[in-house]
Amino acid sequence: MTVPAAVGSPADACPGFLLALESADEYAAIETALGLVDAGVPAERVLLELVAPAQVEVGRRWASNEWSVAQEHAATHISERVVAAVAARANPRPTRGRIVVACMDGEWHALPPRLVAEVLRLRGWQVTFLGASVPAAHLVSHEHRLDALAVALACALPMRLPHAYRMVEACRRSDVPVVVGGRGFGRDGRWARRLGVAWAPDAPAAADLVADERALRRVPPVDLAHLADDEYASLVKRRAALIDSALADLRARVPGVREYDAVQLDSTVSDLGHIVDFLAAAVFVDDGTLFTEFVEWLTGILVSRGVPAAAVARTLDHLAGELRDFPRAVGFLAGGLALLAQQAGASAR
Repeated sequence: MTVPAAVGSPADACPGFLLALESADEYAAIETALGLVDAGVPAERVLLELVAPAQVEVGRRWASNEWSVAQEHAATHISERVVAAVAARANPRPTRGRIVVACMDGEWHALPPRLVAEVLRLRGWQVTFLGASVPAAHLVSHEHRLDALAVALACALPMRLPHAYRMVEACRRSDVPVVVGGRGFGRDGRWARRLGVAWAPDAPAAADLVADERALRRVPPVDLAHLADDEYASLVKRRAALIDSALADLRARVPGVREYDAVQLDSTVSDLGHIVDFLAAAVFVDDGTLFTEFVEWLTGILVSRGVPAAAVARTLDHLAGELRDFPRAVGFLAGGLALLAQQAGASAR
């Protein structure tokens, strides 16, 4: 068993907590967190200054290939158990109305919204946490049944923005105010503003927003007039064909791909699907930075796993040829290619 760090601040406890996650030692991780609570550190601080930054580090270690998927999943599960233990120890009693917290349809990163749910609960709200990947129709039905005062929705991946917009619109039609959060809306919430919805950068900000209904309903107008050109809808319709075409191109131009086993092939198809989905999301919000940020992230992950950046460039170039009648998509692909060329030039110096 990992020995818990001496009780101090959450920052002091974080190295020991990460060691417990790395060792898959659930008991030590829980003991570390509860030791802070029992020593008088507010439960909210333990969640936001211990569990949250540790989970960011878990994600970084997975992305850099320092940890396997299994290690990341085990660590995330333990963090979820820690959140449950801290919440049970604090055991607040609700003094305010009902808030529903959920992940977007197709979004499976449930720990960040769980932290938001617990912060809201600690501040006196009666919270219903629906977890990962909640269909819009089910969300609206549930919020009506519970007479919710507001809905908090999380999105970690920008490729889910079209789904996010549909869920936000469904809530608006039922006259329930919505606050959104997560990296899927951009570090500065730029894509939340494009969708005309209130955005919170973190759990405390979300709690402040839901406590101020006037601020929650004071949202920018939806800015999606560009969708009238039908480029996004047409791109989505071609998704499967684009993935098949890109895979065939890789097999033809990269001999090693023809030798891939089933696991490698499945991973490649998944990566190609993400490229198309992030491109479609960039077209949906009409912002090429969404796609270039994704290209930079994906390339870093693939390079750490031995896949050359040139393979990504080949795929982007191929898609640009396939989508030559899609001007915005082609422009965003060109931006991704320019980024990769810049990175290659910097590496060569």
